[in-house]
Formats: sequence, C-alpha cells, structure tokens
Amino acid sequence: MAQLFVGCPMWANRSWVGRFLPRGTVPGTELAPYSHLLNAVEGNTTFYATPPALAIRKWAQLAASDFRMVFKAPRALTHDRRLRGVGAELAAFSELLAPLGARLGGITLQLPASFAPSDLGALADTARQLPAGVRWSVEVRHPQFCGGPGMAALHRLLEQHGMERVVLDTTALFAHPPSTDAGREEWRTKPRLPLIDFALTENPIVRFIGCDHPGRTDTGLAGWDDRLAGWLEDGRSPTFFVHTPDNTGTPGLARALHERVRALVPSVEPLPHPPPILPAEQGSLF
Repeated sequence: MAQLFVGCPMWANRSWVGRFLPRGTVPGTELAPYSHLLNAVEGNTTFYATPPALAIRKWAQLAASDFRMVFKAPRALTHDRRLRGVGAELAAFSELLAPLGARLGGITLQLPASFAPSDLGALADTARQLPAGVRWSVEVRHPQFCGGPGMAALHRLLEQHGMERVVLDTTALFAHPPSTDAGREEWRTKPRLPLIDFALTENPIVRFIGCDHPGRTDTGLAGWDDRLAGWLEDGRSPTFFVHTPDNTGTPGLARALHERVRALVPSVEPLPHPPPILPAEQGSLF
C-alpha cells in the first residue's frame, strides 16, 4: 500500500521540547519521541561527518520500527571528490547504515551547484557501482539540469539505474524578500532554481524550503496537497521534508500536511499519535 512519509531536516531541536516533544526529553534521546511524532527524518549530519557505528546501532534502537531515515552521503565524496572513484566508499557508507534495516529510507547524493551535465559521466560510473537494496537519490543544483538536454540526459541516467531525483522546492523561500536573519541566511545558502516536480521512481523525495513568513510557507505547502495525493493514487510512496529558516514549527507543519493529504486519500496510514507533552505523574495509571 502506498504511504506518505513526512519529516523535518533533523530530529533534535531543543525548541521542540515542551511543544512537540515531551518535557524532560534528555538531549541525545530526542529520536525516540520524534519517531512517534512523524514517520521520517532527513539525516543531514552525515553530509558533514560520518557517524560511528555505535551511533547507528543506537538510532536503530531508539527509532520506531515503521520510521524512515534518509541520509545524505558525505560531502567528501560528492563535493570534494565530485563522485570520482568513490564507489568503494559509498558501499562502505551503505554498509555502515545497514543496522538500521528497514528504517533506512534511502541515501541521497547531494551534488554541488558546479556539478554540470558535463560531469554526468562520473555520476554514471558511480551509479553502476552502487550497492543494491538501497534507495539511492540525487539532488542536483546546476541550472542546466532544470530543462533541455541536460535534464533529459540526467533523467535517462537515473531511470536506467532506478535512482530518484530529489525535488527541491524553494519557490516559497524566494517569493518575497526575507525579514529575519535566519531568512536572509536561507536566501544566501539555498539555490534559486525552478521547481522540477517529476517522480522517476515509486519513492519520490521532496525537500520543501519555506520562508520566514508563516502564511506564505503554509500557502506553499498547501500547493503540494494535490500533487502528493496524485502520486499516492498512482501507487507511489513519497517522502516529504519540511524546512523553514528556523525550523521551530516544522513538526506541526509536517503533521498538518499529512492530515490534509490523508483527507484526499483516506487509504493512507495515519501518523502515530504524538507522545504526551507532559509526563504522567508518578503513581498514575495513565
């Protein structure tokens, strides 16, 4: 059955404690209650540093069994080496994450903006060496992949190897100038590209980047309701990640999106009941 996975770009945000996560949540244990609030997370930390095997085993113990984690491959492989001769390292990275079992929702190769259609040979060589049994996806940021022969060549390559193109939606972010420092930082760091919302596999991935104006972010998210419903009705199981400049309210935005789409496609499994914010009093049966 097609399912909708929704999440945030992290599972540990201390501003969520007492609002989305239970009061008293100890730092380092946020994954457990988060995985009962939403059913997916975008693992960005692996882009900057490879976690120790002990951390992977801890995540597998903390996360709910039906939870999904989509990790980014290390930037040392995607940016520094630009996918040249990285097959063995990507296989080792995949093996490192193997203890997560079904909780591993996939691995994304996020490529730098300078990675152009002329570099597709490196992506093709890498794709041929990727281990089977993992959902691999690619996020591109070069404008020539947003139309014309560059996009066509990329999509042919990805379809040939059963890989997904990550949909990056920054339209809400760039629709109006930012009014906060966090919003201005997002403007500085996020790519300004047209929305390419193709689904190449049964498991499309969307990264939605909202702005520092809540109403405009809500409007941008609502624009995805029908598209996600259509994918689900086609038998696809999309994963949708909600970002905002400060990420303080993203769990609520992700849950609201899931509820709206489920109203359109009632067969979608509901999200888990969120954990209680206030811990039960000592001696209470409930």
